[in-house]
Amino acid sequence: MKNLENIPVEQRRRTNPLAHVFDEFMAFCQSRSLFMLHYCTGCGAVELPPVMTSRFDGERLGISPMVSPRQADVLLVTGYVSVKTLKRVILTYEQMPAPKYVVGICSCTVNGGMYWQSYATAKKLSDYMPVDIYIAGCMPRPEAVISGMRDLMEKIRTGKADSWKDYFRNYDHYLGQQQRLFGPKWQTPTDIIGEAEHYGLITGNTRGEHTRLLEEHQKRLEPLEMRL
Repeated sequence: MKNLENIPVEQRRRTNPLAHVFDEFMAFCQSRSLFMLHYCTGCGAVELPPVMTSRFDGERLGISPMVSPRQADVLLVTGYVSVKTLKRVILTYEQMPAPKYVVGICSCTVNGGMYWQSYATAKKLSDYMPVDIYIAGCMPRPEAVISGMRDLMEKIRTGKADSWKDYFRNYDHYLGQQQRLFGPKWQTPTDIIGEAEHYGLITGNTRGEHTRLLEEHQKRLEPLEMRL
């Protein structure tokens, strides 16, 4: 096995013009099969039932609701996000398998909306996690939600929806923003550095002063004690 590990691997460039056909077909199928996890943080959630039911029928586009982050592709953040809720949004996002996409619905996810002056509201969602599509409005109608999802599908089909990679490449930046809001002892159970290494997305911005601060305060997660 040691001898096999030392064998150099040569990366050859594809010369067959049909070599990318299967890749394009896979991207097309992926764009037409989206499992959507709707995190109903605010009033934008009331627009989702008509999007998914008979009048607009989002499922005809391949968009299907999902209840578990472990099986979801798209995270919908629908409305204003309080500081306490943002912690759960980040935990949910980090549990989703890659590739994963985030859609911010309502003006509140763009700039805080009508709650922009509130001390308890996170103003800009993309400061804390990468966002692929914003759907502005207070609230955006179902037609706008469908239009935004179609834009996301086109970005996935053309290979431009890779914001999820930015979370690994620039993790120290996002972690710094989270620590600024939640405190220096903020931690999640997900090993983001390990995932970045798995996907080959380690950069100079993955680690930094904020990840070093995390390592200083990070504690091993222990199961809760059950008592009758």
